[in-house]
Amino acid sequence: MSQHIVLTSHARRDRPAEPIQWGAPTAAERGPVIATLTNPSHRNVIGTHGGAYTLYRALAVAAGKLQRDHRADLTDTAPAETIGPQPQWSEPDRIVSLDPWGHLVSTAFADRIAAGFDIRPTIAVTRAHINMPELSAAIAAGRLVPDGDILNAQGDVRVTKAAVDPVWYLPGIAARFGVREAALRRCLFEQTAGMFPELVTRNDLKVFLPPIGGMTLYFFGDIARLGEPATRVACRVHDECNGSDVFGSDICTCRPYLAHGIEVCIEMAQQGGVGLVIYNRKEGRALGEVTKFLVYNARKRQVGGDRAETYFARTECVAGVQDMRFQELMPDVFHWLGIRRIDRWASMSNMKHGALTAQGIEVVEQVPIPDDLIPADARVEIDAKVAAGYFTHFTPPDAAELAVAKGRGLNE
Repeated sequence: MSQHIVLTSHARRDRPAEPIQWGAPTAAERGPVIATLTNPSHRNVIGTHGGAYTLYRALAVAAGKLQRDHRADLTDTAPAETIGPQPQWSEPDRIVSLDPWGHLVSTAFADRIAAGFDIRPTIAVTRAHINMPELSAAIAAGRLVPDGDILNAQGDVRVTKAAVDPVWYLPGIAARFGVREAALRRCLFEQTAGMFPELVTRNDLKVFLPPIGGMTLYFFGDIARLGEPATRVACRVHDECNGSDVFGSDICTCRPYLAHGIEVCIEMAQQGGVGLVIYNRKEGRALGEVTKFLVYNARKRQVGGDRAETYFARTECVAGVQDMRFQELMPDVFHWLGIRRIDRWASMSNMKHGALTAQGIEVVEQVPIPDDLIPADARVEIDAKVAAGYFTHFTPPDAAELAVAKGRGLNE
């Protein structure tokens, strides 16, 4: 039997059966995100679930490995830890790039699921252990002390982790970047070669699930305390670097800073606070790994070798821009978690700092990477970023500031 597909540019424009009221105070008032294809008349967003893995699902269907009408069985998939709701979930424009109810669909929208709506999570929360050689080295050096709960003597760390797929509220995204929603929709449509016609044909659909990578969160300590004003928080916001993070490439400081950030988070958890590592899938400053490697070649082959003064120029020659991570969206996950203050922040980036403070999140202390953790080949990167003003918001605290911090219990 032949299959017929209705082009979205000619699809019915009936009001969705479950409209989304973004920023509503309850899940029932907000409504579910319905992006699956089992019943097109139920869809109320642009795109589909799976983020960057959407096309693999298409291949599985084409190869006959997956039934096109498969529906997820969500039995026993509820979050392993409770997260939210937080006041920020209903504060206008605080969260525009993820669905704050995305981990609670099996309970928050149980009635809709029972009525036949194919609603799927965009966030999953589970428990695990992690282990990195650097943590064993920190134990051996005496910087970390096993407590038998968060950290054991073998270097295993008990964590809660969450995977988050992007869910974009287009009016909010446009406002965050100071552009018109129509212009944003047109660029998204054109720069994906028309992959999502509904961007320009369905202005009534305000939510878009982009086919990009999401993020993974690693929590250290009791995450139920997040959102409480007295809870001290340590954090590392880390953008993916496969070569360094996984394979130990020494041309940058990514894995050393990631490991150092985890160490800072463990210390905070052992002191009764919460540590948080946010790992964003934004390889090569969101330029991609192919572009990244091309830039490596260009930097190393130029006359005079790899130099700090040409570090960003070589990137612009290949990519046309220095950085496409757009940290403006990064604070959304803090609003999801109810975090309004970061007491120890393992970063020296002025771009991330500016994005956080613009969203009303206080950064008490910035923790630089220790000098002895910077690989020799990464000195060019550090020197280039210093020259470009990357660390303009980072200044080591003076004695008076440390005294105030200690009095607040923030720098013990």
